[in-house]
Amino acid sequence: MKYLITGATGDVGSKVAELLVRRGERPRVFVRDAPKARSRFGDRVDVFVGDLASPESLRTALEGIDELFLVNSGPQIPARDQTAATAAKTAGLKHLVKLSSIDVQHGLAIGAWHERGEAAIRACGVPFTFVQPAGFMSNLLAWAPSIRAEGVVRASTGGGRRAFIHSDDIAAVAVAALTSRAYDGESLPITGPEALSFAEVTSKIGAAIGKSLTFEPISDDEARQRYSRISSSAEETEAHVALWRAIREGRLATVNNNVERILGRKPIALDRWLMENAPAFQ
Repeated sequence: MKYLITGATGDVGSKVAELLVRRGERPRVFVRDAPKARSRFGDRVDVFVGDLASPESLRTALEGIDELFLVNSGPQIPARDQTAATAAKTAGLKHLVKLSSIDVQHGLAIGAWHERGEAAIRACGVPFTFVQPAGFMSNLLAWAPSIRAEGVVRASTGGGRRAFIHSDDIAAVAVAALTSRAYDGESLPITGPEALSFAEVTSKIGAAIGKSLTFEPISDDEARQRYSRISSSAEETEAHVALWRAIREGRLATVNNNVERILGRKPIALDRWLMENAPAFQ
């Protein structure tokens, strides 16, 4: 089987490519930055340079490929998933694994983008699997600046909970789907082992770095103002505010056993991720 991995210099895509290499495969990676890919993988992969916004570059990368791991983000998810689905169909792809989101189940803005992307892939007729993780543990790194500078985490999530999942688990489930074909036509919602409030996560980070931290609840308006400083668009900002509101309302606290069912082991706990990443918060 020949594999094409998009997002291969990112958090999950790089781990998917690495796991395939460890299995003795030589995946093809589709990246914008060839030197970055070479720095990450050496000559263990074949590097194709392109962009998911460029159908021609994707069509070239898909030539001779059996399996595609597809990563898209932001408001362009529906359009770029449609582009990838069309190219995959034209290339005669055997199977497409999309990194989606568990939030497709709740009609939220970010989840809705993925839901529309999933619909485009279903419609193209290529066999698919949708890997739908809960919130990434790695997203907690966004808190690092305020923790280092002030010892504070601010969020509009109130006491709502989220079952954060380790990127290693997401990648391992994706590779299981890519290599076994046991999950064709399925959606695989996956979560971490427990749902924690953001205040509880803040406390755990503090314990990991030996520092007393404060969780400060903020309003939707303040969250909007703060996120807009780094956001690429108003649409992206509103999507995140809606996500945090849904967490606050208790709508996204789902915990399931799909990681254990698929991988035969318990999902990785937040405490391990914090041991791996504590220096980022110090």
